[in-house]
Amino acid sequence: MNHFCHFVGGACGNIYRRACRADYTPLLLCWATAVFYCVLCALMGRNPIGPSGYCTYTLQALAWRDGQICLSQDYPWLELAIYQGKYFVSFPPVPSVPLYFLTFLFGKNTPDHLLVKLYMLFGLLAIYRMMRDAGYDKASAAGLSLLCSFGSCLLALTLDGAVWYQAQLLAYMLTCLALLLILRDHPTPALFLYALAVGCRPFNVLYGLLLYALYIDKARKDGQAWSTLLHRLIPGTLLGLFVAAAYALYNYARFGNPLEFGHNYLPEFSTQGGTQFALWHIPANFKTFVLGLPFSEGMDGWTLNQFGFSFLLASPVFILLLVQCAVDLCARRFTLLKGGLVLCFILHLLLLLMHRTFGGYQFGARYTCDMIPYAVLYLCLPGRRRSLRVWEWCLLAAAIGFCVYGTASMAL
Repeated sequence: MNHFCHFVGGACGNIYRRACRADYTPLLLCWATAVFYCVLCALMGRNPIGPSGYCTYTLQALAWRDGQICLSQDYPWLELAIYQGKYFVSFPPVPSVPLYFLTFLFGKNTPDHLLVKLYMLFGLLAIYRMMRDAGYDKASAAGLSLLCSFGSCLLALTLDGAVWYQAQLLAYMLTCLALLLILRDHPTPALFLYALAVGCRPFNVLYGLLLYALYIDKARKDGQAWSTLLHRLIPGTLLGLFVAAAYALYNYARFGNPLEFGHNYLPEFSTQGGTQFALWHIPANFKTFVLGLPFSEGMDGWTLNQFGFSFLLASPVFILLLVQCAVDLCARRFTLLKGGLVLCFILHLLLLLMHRTFGGYQFGARYTCDMIPYAVLYLCLPGRRRSLRVWEWCLLAAAIGFCVYGTASMAL
């Protein structure tokens, strides 16, 4: 009996010690996110989980169930590509995949508003884990994950599960998970998720070589032989190429072009004379989305600019990135990997600035949300202090407050 009591006591002690060492911060972040959205949506009179009126991806999923790749009719309020008299979804197809399965439960009333919130939550948790793996303390890792999610223009996208926002938030989640897995030495699922992220936001393709460089750099530092390293990259590479081939075949079946997702066949570009990407769009977009202020003075006083302003102010994680780049340059810690990441950033931003609308009606600069996971990656690379300074906590608080205010102002 004494032996049994000793065994039970030892087991209970081990469980207690493990429970004390466990990290409950992710659970706290989930709880805080749920409470935040319940309160915000209640105050604004919004359904936090219902369907969106801009349910393009659900319509595409329903068409797939009927064995079709085009929609059965026109929906004038949606951005549909018109090709050879048929109506197609003008966006990359991956966001329709989860909706395909959800249509069996919900029909056309898929929970679009809930989906975008879940996408952001899983992205937030992936960022937290990346930061913790990189050596950040719990509070700083949680703070930075909140800065990227609730203190950025991502927040405004989560109040409506519209087609544009679903694509961006699913890409955000997939990219964060891909980076987490590549840093954790799991190249196969990482490259697969990265390929899926490209199928949400095609400019993610710019970072493909960077993911390989990141994995190779880490694997070589861990002492992996080149033969082992290359062998481990083969399955993920083949999966990524398979996904890319699926995109190409799908695009060719719809538009006769493996690289055409459909945007060029929107009426504003195909028949109304607009140019989707052009160098002459850069000056005006640079003035608005790099240098632009959030407020402007009008007849009724100062108002929030509802067609965009500087991405640095809308998502201050990029301010942290710029500061860290400057510190690394001054301290001569600017490695080849960091240089490659910054080069991808610059190229990505230039391509976005070439876009005719840069997102239209929006809070901040929503297209630049695609760059947030890579800003996090830079902050996880060696050379940065692993705890937030006082000014960074102040920036975090100001960013979340401003984004909540801006999101509410735009949605009301």
